[in-house]
Amino acid sequence: MIRRRKISVVGAGNVGASAALYCAERELGDVVLIDVVEGIPQGKGLDMLQYGPIERFDGRIVGTQDGAAMAGSDVVIVTAGVARKPGMTRLDLLQTNAKIIASVADNIKTHAPESIVVVITNPLDTMTYLLWKRTGFPPQRVVGQAGILDGARFAAFIAAELNVSVEDISTLVLGGHGDDMVPLIRYTTVSGIPLSELMSADKINALVDRTRNGGAEIVKLLKTGSAYYAPAAAGVQMAEAILKDKRRIMACSAYLTGQFGLNDVYIGVPVLIGGNGVESIVEIRLTEAEQTALHNSAKIYKEANADSLKAVS
Repeated sequence: MIRRRKISVVGAGNVGASAALYCAERELGDVVLIDVVEGIPQGKGLDMLQYGPIERFDGRIVGTQDGAAMAGSDVVIVTAGVARKPGMTRLDLLQTNAKIIASVADNIKTHAPESIVVVITNPLDTMTYLLWKRTGFPPQRVVGQAGILDGARFAAFIAAELNVSVEDISTLVLGGHGDDMVPLIRYTTVSGIPLSELMSADKINALVDRTRNGGAEIVKLLKTGSAYYAPAAAGVQMAEAILKDKRRIMACSAYLTGQFGLNDVYIGVPVLIGGNGVESIVEIRLTEAEQTALHNSAKIYKEANADSLKAVS
């Protein structure tokens, strides 16, 4: 008897519910939606289950408060935590979300010790580091979603500016998932054509600035929450690469042990992601300015990592 793959999504808010739905729609496996709020995961899970016959996808979707329900999970997607409000940075969430992530990590360690974990909770790079520390998992099995979302935002803005298909745009955004992210213009192309051949430097810089503030722009518009469709889709894209062993090269928050001259930090870099999680770090050549920007970004999160560990000690 062939067992379906199993995905647990921790957090049934907007990001978690969207991620659960995307997993179900793509038939990546059976989905367990877990949240501490009574009735929310059960209600959303039941709604998604009833959506299945309309879109013709199979698979079980269940909601629960019981962390033990993640037992046997191949992948755990972590979205639990509070969302940003207007005027807040991602790092402003650190104290509150650190405590939540510590509890989630303990549940994963107890109930899904063989799983690969994809973290979406902000501040992303710091929460990924904290979850890795708390579970004691090999760093290859804990990875954060960041560069895919930032790259998608950049691609969306480029496509709108040039009035071309998003399918032809390839981007690469490194660094922390925050205002200090490092979009690599040299690696950004439209159907293989360097972006600098199609757009002025001033316009590129304007789009880079909009990308850096892409999340804050949405928070300001929503007023009571933050982005969820695109962050969830980016996390599910990573989960799919793991579950199908696609061995894709993606920008993800991964643990560095000397690569790019950085140690003991989770930060956005190109990784080969497949059935074992982070199969390897793809260490590309950076200019001096790019290297400096990446190191400056990593410094911010190294300091935040120490604060997160203190918050849960």
